[in-house]
Amino acid sequence: MTDITTPEWVKDAVFYQIFPDRFARSERVPKPSNLEPWDAPPTALGFKGGDLVGVTEHLDYLQELGITAIYFNPIFQSAANHRYHTYDYYHVDPLLGGNEAFRELLDAAHARSIRIVLDGVFNHTGRGFYQFHHTLENGASSPYLDWFYFDEERLRAGRPLNAYPSRKARRGHSLQELGYLAWWDLPALPKLNTRTEAVRRFIFDVARYWIEFGIDGWRLDVPAEIDDDAFWQEFRRVVKTANPQAYLVGEIWDEAHRWLKGDQFDAVMNYIFNRACLGFFGGAKLDTSVRPGGFRLRRLKAGAFADAVDRMLALYDWEVTLVQLNLLSSHDEPRFLTMVRGDKEALKLATLFQMTFPGAPCIYYGDEIGLTGGHDPDCRRAFPWDTREWDHDVLDFVRRAIRLRREHPVLRRGRYMRLHTDDRRGVYAFARYFEGQEAEALLVVFNNGTDRYDLDVPLKGLWAEGSELRNIWQEGRAQVKDGRITGLVLPPRSGAVLQAVAQQS
Repeated sequence: MTDITTPEWVKDAVFYQIFPDRFARSERVPKPSNLEPWDAPPTALGFKGGDLVGVTEHLDYLQELGITAIYFNPIFQSAANHRYHTYDYYHVDPLLGGNEAFRELLDAAHARSIRIVLDGVFNHTGRGFYQFHHTLENGASSPYLDWFYFDEERLRAGRPLNAYPSRKARRGHSLQELGYLAWWDLPALPKLNTRTEAVRRFIFDVARYWIEFGIDGWRLDVPAEIDDDAFWQEFRRVVKTANPQAYLVGEIWDEAHRWLKGDQFDAVMNYIFNRACLGFFGGAKLDTSVRPGGFRLRRLKAGAFADAVDRMLALYDWEVTLVQLNLLSSHDEPRFLTMVRGDKEALKLATLFQMTFPGAPCIYYGDEIGLTGGHDPDCRRAFPWDTREWDHDVLDFVRRAIRLRREHPVLRRGRYMRLHTDDRRGVYAFARYFEGQEAEALLVVFNNGTDRYDLDVPLKGLWAEGSELRNIWQEGRAQVKDGRITGLVLPPRSGAVLQAVAQQS
């Protein structure tokens, strides 16, 4: 079995996901005239005009929040506001400021010790991608027939590609109806033929080029669609040769053991974590009619949530678990706050859990100020820079939770132990600890119920009899007596993080 190693910096990172068209725009980047108003509801095709210089100009905000890494949705030239329809993989979209704006952002971020991870869309391109457009224009005479999955018989008969049909192709029939295989039968997304050596070389060169340019990793879009372990093994070799500490994180919505054996990805976007948090912290408020990624959401009591956490922690090698990208919201589903019907206490408790759990927490832009949003494109609203529109209570909570994680290495790298659940009260307690180092143990307790909870948790050998523990998250103290931790009262919908008094520095 491959010896598993993952990037050290990711274990300490707090990520922030940015949808470039919607985060911030700068007057330094020229704008076309036909942009949507920034504060208007987003549409599927409209552009707001966000750019990378705007991100650079708001790095102070991100640094004060506690962010140490940014994951960007695609930034390369594209005709779509989300830029998953790539035209040119070597040029940053001019609407974002081009390569020069990205160079400025990368240097400014690195100067603040903020890492940058880009979205790599290598399963499909846009219709304007050179090799596809060449075939669109030249049919069977194009030398790029093997770059995509074309209906060559159709082309050789002189029938053109139907790249701009009046209606979407029937499911599974894009090859027949469009003349080429399209991802999810979407005409704008021709699927690359990664079995072609020239295509593989092209993708590997793109991956290497931007790593050498200075990015710190790739988030890989729909990588399971490239059903080829050898492809991803070579992709990893190319990237890690250029930068051994580069982060490779795949968009896999479920169990991903196949890709996380140490020879392909470092981690995946942890949607299993996302669904578990929605189920427990959302509880009765959770909108179970929503099926993010096609997965059913279930309301979870404390015991079921703890079981889900245990299963999640058992899936992968510990090195992988420490770099999983743990998210509460993303660009591909309604925002967390919307899915729990505006229950901001659920968002706050889930954020505290996210910041005390193994893996790299990732905040979707705007969640920290209480931004809401339903199904795409509503979950991709523009960030409101008028601070009067912010929920400052949520923002303060998120800042404190990030600071807690930063100040306590055990929350980033310590082992995890389930301690206690109580379905009736909605209570879940666990410990983070360094083996053999009692001074580095923390007890984390969530009271997700509607009544106060008189703390009563078995210590399981982590704290000595008679020890006193201080709540470093709120106020109050607890004691170890008769093998249990007691003496602290948790208000409804609250959390506590306890540390032995002797451990204080």
